Amino acid sequence: MCGIVGYIGYEQAAPFLLSGLEKLEYRGYDSAGICLNDGKELIVKKTKGKLLELKKLTNNGADINGTVGIGHTRWATHGEPSDVNAHPHLSDSCRFAVVHNGIIENYLQLKDYLISKGMTFRSKTDTEVIAQLIEFYYDGDLVDTVIKVLGKLDGSYALGVISRDCPDEIIAVRKESPLIIGLGENENYIASDVPAILAKTRNIYRLENNEIAILRRDGVKIINTDREDVVKKIETINWDIDAAEKGGYEHFMFKEIMEQPKAIHDTVAPRIKNGRVVLDEINLTPEQFKGFNKINILACGSAYHVGVVAKYVFEKYLRIPVEADLASEFRYRDPIVNEKTLTIVISQSGETADTKEAMKEAKRRGSHVISIVNVVGSAIACESDDVIYTWAGPEIAVATTKAYSTQLAVVYLMAIYFGDILGTVKKDQYDELVSELLSLPEKIKTVLANEEKVQYLASKLFNCMDVFFIGRNIDYALSLEGSLKLKEISYIHSEAYAAGELKHGTISLIEDGTLVIALATHEPLIAKTISNMEEVRTRGANVLCLACEDHKEIESVAQNTIFIPKCCDMMLPSLAVVPLQLFAYYVASLKGCDIDKPRNLAKSVTVE
Repeated sequence: MCGIVGYIGYEQAAPFLLSGLEKLEYRGYDSAGICLNDGKELIVKKTKGKLLELKKLTNNGADINGTVGIGHTRWATHGEPSDVNAHPHLSDSCRFAVVHNGIIENYLQLKDYLISKGMTFRSKTDTEVIAQLIEFYYDGDLVDTVIKVLGKLDGSYALGVISRDCPDEIIAVRKESPLIIGLGENENYIASDVPAILAKTRNIYRLENNEIAILRRDGVKIINTDREDVVKKIETINWDIDAAEKGGYEHFMFKEIMEQPKAIHDTVAPRIKNGRVVLDEINLTPEQFKGFNKINILACGSAYHVGVVAKYVFEKYLRIPVEADLASEFRYRDPIVNEKTLTIVISQSGETADTKEAMKEAKRRGSHVISIVNVVGSAIACESDDVIYTWAGPEIAVATTKAYSTQLAVVYLMAIYFGDILGTVKKDQYDELVSELLSLPEKIKTVLANEEKVQYLASKLFNCMDVFFIGRNIDYALSLEGSLKLKEISYIHSEAYAAGELKHGTISLIEDGTLVIALATHEPLIAKTISNMEEVRTRGANVLCLACEDHKEIESVAQNTIFIPKCCDMMLPSLAVVPLQLFAYYVASLKGCDIDKPRNLAKSVTVE
C-alpha cells in the first residue's frame, strides 16, 4: 500500500515523479502529491483522488520547476482521504518535506509534545509528526537530525525527506516498509517498487532495516543509524520492461492470467533435473526434515488460500499434521510451535506486515522457517532460514493471479521433494507427479483457450447479487480463492463454504436465482458434491459447476458447466483456478469496475 518515488538529477523532476507514481498505482491509493525543491523553496502540489487529478493540477508536471523532488500515493490510515491529509507533508515553517509508508504507532504522544512546544499541525496524519520532529530537532546537519528523529519513532516506515536548506540531497530511510534506491548516471532515485524506476535504470540497492541512503546527483551513500558506512551490492533487475507494461491487453489482470503457463514453467522447470525435483535453495537437511512432527503454514489473503490447498496436499503426501493459519490470528493466539515444527511462510511481496510478524513469532519459538516469496531480497525472504522464490515476474494487478499459481507450483514441488525424503511418495508415484507437474503449463493453455465460454457465462450471470462457492476437500480450498477473486474486483457479495456444511445453516440463504458455483473436480467426492448441487437447485439456485472433462453427467444437474482437463487430484487447483479468475475478470468488466485497482485494496499490505 502507498507508493513513494524520488528523483535527484539535472532534469525536471515533476514529470518523472508523476510517471513513477503512475507505475505504482497498482499498490492502491486514495490521494497523491509531489514536492519539488526549486533551489529556493519547497513547492507542494497534492490532491485527493486519482493521479489524473494531480496531473491536471500540475499540467503534467510542467508547471513545477525543480530537479529534486519526492512523490507519494497515499492509502488512508490516519485521517480521511483529503487534500490536506495527502503526502508530502511539510514541517511548520515549510522547511522540510516528508513522504512516508507505514505507521507511526506513538504519533499521538509525539504530536501532543510538539503542540506543547508551539508547533502547529495541518493534517490528521501520523506522517506529519515526522516532518515536525525534523524541524524541531534540526541542528544544521540533516542526516544527524533524521537519525535523532528515528530514535523517537515507534512503528514501521519507509521515508523520503528533502529540505529547503539542502537542495542537492534526498534522505531515504527504511524500517519494515520496502524501499529501493535506483542508480543512474548523474541522477538517482528512490521508490517503493521497481516498476516506478524501470524506465530509467535497472541497477538498484534494496535498503535493509535501519539503513539510511543519502542521495546526491553524483552518487549514493548508505549508512546505518550509527553513521557507519554500509557496503551494498548492486542488484540488476532482469525483467523485460514489457513485463511491467500492459503489452496490448486492456488490463494487467487479464495479461497476468494469460501469463500463467509461462510463470509456472519458469518456476517449475529449472527445479526438475533428470526427472528429479531439486531444491538447491533449501539448506534444510533430510535428517532435519525427518525430525519435524508438524507443519505450520502462515499467510494472508490469497497466499493463505494457497496454504489451505497445501494443508490437503502435504497431509496426503507427507502424512504430517498441517495447520494453515491466518498470519494475523497466529500472532495473537499463543501458538504451539517449537523446534519440531516446520513453518512455511507464503507472501507474494515478501513484505506483508502480519505475515512478517507471524514469521518472527514462529522463529522466536524455535521453528525453522521456509518462505515462498516472489520478490527477491524482500524482508520475509531475507529473514527466513530458507526461501524458495516463485519466478512469476512482476504482478501489477492488485488481485493476484500468476503469483497464486506459482505459489501452488512451489507447494507441489515441496510435496514431491519432501515426500521422497520421508518415503511417503513411492517411485512410481514420484515419476507420475513430476510428469503431471511438467504438463501443467500446456494444460493451463488448454483452459485459457476456452475463455470465450467463460466470458459468455459471465455475460449471463454478472447481475447476481449474492454468490456462494461450494466444494469439498481440495475443491473447498480452491473455492476460497474463487470467491475472493469475485468479491475483490466485482464488489459482489460472495462466500465460500465447505459443501458438507450447507445443511448446517447456509442453505437457508438459498432462494430463487441465487448463484451457486460448485467445484466438483476432486474425484473421490464428486458424488457427494453432486448431491449438494441438487439440494441447492431444488431450492431455486442457479448452479454453475466446474468439473473435469470426463464427468459430463454433471450437465444434467447444473444449469451451466465449465470443464477442465483431467490431472492428478493434487494439481487440479492449478487448472480449476483459471476459469474462476476469468469469470471474476469478465463479471467485473461487465460491471464497469476498476479491475486493476479495486476500491479500498492495496497490492502489498505493509501495515496491520
